Amino acid sequence: MTGQVVLALHAHLPFVRHVDDPNALEEDWLFDALTDCYLPLLGVLEGWAADGVTATMTVSLSPTLLAMLSDDLLRDRYSLRLTRLLSFLDGERRRFRTDETMRALVDFYAERLSSTYDRFHGRYSRDVVGAFVAMEKAGVARLITTSATHTYLPAFDQAYQRAQLRLGIRAFTERVGHRPEGLWLPECGFTPGLDTLLAAEGMRYFFVESHAVEYADPRPVFGTNAPIACPSGVVAFPRNQESTVMVWNADAGYPGDGRYREFYRDAGHDRAAADLEGLVLDDGKRRNTGIKYHRVTDRTLGLGDKHLYDREAGLAAAATHARHFVAARAHEASTVSALTGQPAVMAAPFDAELFGHWWFEGPEFLDVVGRACAARTDIGLADPMDVIAGTAGLQVAMPAASSWGWGGYSETWINEQNLWMWPHLRAAAARMAGVASAAGRPTALQRRVLNQLARELVLATASDWPFMVTAGTMGPYGERRVRTHLTRFQALLDQFETSAVDQLFLARLEADDNIFGSLDYQDFAAASGIS
Repeated sequence: MTGQVVLALHAHLPFVRHVDDPNALEEDWLFDALTDCYLPLLGVLEGWAADGVTATMTVSLSPTLLAMLSDDLLRDRYSLRLTRLLSFLDGERRRFRTDETMRALVDFYAERLSSTYDRFHGRYSRDVVGAFVAMEKAGVARLITTSATHTYLPAFDQAYQRAQLRLGIRAFTERVGHRPEGLWLPECGFTPGLDTLLAAEGMRYFFVESHAVEYADPRPVFGTNAPIACPSGVVAFPRNQESTVMVWNADAGYPGDGRYREFYRDAGHDRAAADLEGLVLDDGKRRNTGIKYHRVTDRTLGLGDKHLYDREAGLAAAATHARHFVAARAHEASTVSALTGQPAVMAAPFDAELFGHWWFEGPEFLDVVGRACAARTDIGLADPMDVIAGTAGLQVAMPAASSWGWGGYSETWINEQNLWMWPHLRAAAARMAGVASAAGRPTALQRRVLNQLARELVLATASDWPFMVTAGTMGPYGERRVRTHLTRFQALLDQFETSAVDQLFLARLEADDNIFGSLDYQDFAAASGIS
């Protein structure tokens, strides 16, 4: 074998659960990802397991996503979402009863969503996390996780980094049933020293951007064609750039092909509001439904000029691109192996939501990739732990400080647009460390307050919020979440320090921000930071 492809998908969404708003737009992020990404990915893995395909996909399930997938309120709302979409499609059938082409598209979505409803309620009994665990037990998936709320770790000191890691690993272990062996660093954000914390928590590996290894100290002999061992012993897998361009880049890569489904034109904006009962916002504004009838066609065309989607053509494109991807990896591995004398290791880490949500045919692409790799003898899809076990004498080097995103050095998460939030977030983390260290032997009520303070802090520090402010499209929501959690943190802290706890206020926060039931405020104490 001349090469191994480590395919890693990071499934993550911020904790979005609006108890008092059953029609919140932001909860659609979870519902759409379930329908278009997570459930189709499970279908791919189940197909591999059933057919004995010798391929393994690494899947990172973030603690916030695990919490939402396990939340009965959100499960109920997802079920209602599917019911409303199926009702909408009944109306679409009547609307297009004389249009054979459109009727076929409507039938496609109706059958797909009906199957999704049946799998969610029947096959999985609404337990999507359990379904992923079953695929790990079947040998076709390796489950790992990330920090508690996907905090951009390089922006904080090591005491808070450790608290985030400990809480995230504990939350994963409770939901999945075992500790993870590897960890996805949020936004691939790395600074020297983080590896020591990972090693202390028992992690064996993590993923980084390619330039983290290209500029490692000392410079690795094999560049990004092999993982490196940090001085602490934990192994860093660098992203393979050629894989990235082929899959992620909409201009030069596969997803821009005209045969694929167009993401940006949605029936929720094309239909009259009267036809969208339960699928518009309370103020009458439109939202995406996930029902999209058009294809990319030509990326220079306006949305109104797109041609209708042809499902068979989209699947054919996905199969062609998957075979091309595998052939390209095989060629790259052969070239590298001939030069280095050892098999190439090509890590291909991606956001899971690319596959199915943004790139509708992405799960089918992954299915063909896995099956094509399994049919070859020169390359295969590999588990990171198998790579580590099968590689003798990994070079020891310290990865360079880095991230993914624009610029590659934190700019997406720390910049002029969101700079205002960072002093407040760091100050709150310092206050949490101080109050946790001084707590002594708290009463039951004080312990509740300390734990809720920590919850508000970790929710405020999610990397999603500064990203939204940078991206602009959801900036107001991201800013509001930071301000909301910091305001709650400060109000609760004031009550704690003056021994005047409003128990109704505390109970409301515990109900609204109910994540991490086993959170232990002591992990945030300054004394627990660095040993």
